[in-house]
Amino acid sequence: MSQKVLLNAKTINIILHRLACQLIENHNDFSNTVIIGIQPRGKYLAKRLAKMLIEEYKIKNLQLGQLDITFYRDDFRRGEKTLEANTTEIDFIIENKKVVFVDDVLYTGRSIRAALTAIQSFGRPNEIELLTLIDRRFSRHLPIQPNYRGRQVDAINEEKVKVNWKENEGEDAVYLINN
Repeated sequence: MSQKVLLNAKTINIILHRLACQLIENHNDFSNTVIIGIQPRGKYLAKRLAKMLIEEYKIKNLQLGQLDITFYRDDFRRGEKTLEANTTEIDFIIENKKVVFVDDVLYTGRSIRAALTAIQSFGRPNEIELLTLIDRRFSRHLPIQPNYRGRQVDAINEEKVKVNWKENEGEDAVYLINN
């Protein structure tokens, strides 16, 4: 197994600032926009972006949540192991709001399809956008594309893209792993 560094901490930070600026450009003061990290790994990116928007770009009243999609996935009964749900934390109204889904890697699109179904339990958003750190564009099973992308990666199906976050793995880095 070999791994190659695709993004280091400095590059990730630059990309996060660019994504934050793109969000501000399209959502202004976020008064009608909410950010929702898709569990389990999108929450790290969502929290990091929210912190940056609040502390560095002085966005006030930013609403941040996280959405568990475990039981909305179309493959949740296919594996051998018992799935464990993550937490959903949405303590605000999404009815008629703009929702920005945040996930670390867009691969097949199935997680986003599950998120689109799961969010309906909380109301009917006016609009839903997708922000992803890594877009694996040649691996899609569903016609889903990001509105905001950090980096596009053309990985072959056997290759894996692994995103590490300082909060979880002790470093900010993105690796391309070859089995």
